[in-house]
Amino acid sequence: MRGTSIFGVLVVIWLIIGAVAAGQRGYYNNDDTNCAEAGTILVTIVAGPLNYIGANPKVDCELPQPSE
Repeated sequence: MRGTSIFGVLVVIWLIIGAVAAGQRGYYNNDDTNCAEAGTILVTIVAGPLNYIGANPKVDCELPQPSE
């Protein structure tokens, strides 16, 4: 059980580092959030410390348009 709790703490620290990196890049400043911006924020948080060694994840998404 101790290994599980250590792993959980490491995951939380990893995600916090990613959230800090997203904040430093100014991703939280925009009030208009679209699919691509939300996706970029999410993958930046998941990338965690990798952001500080050169990772710069970006998401480009297009939502399907309704048929006419």
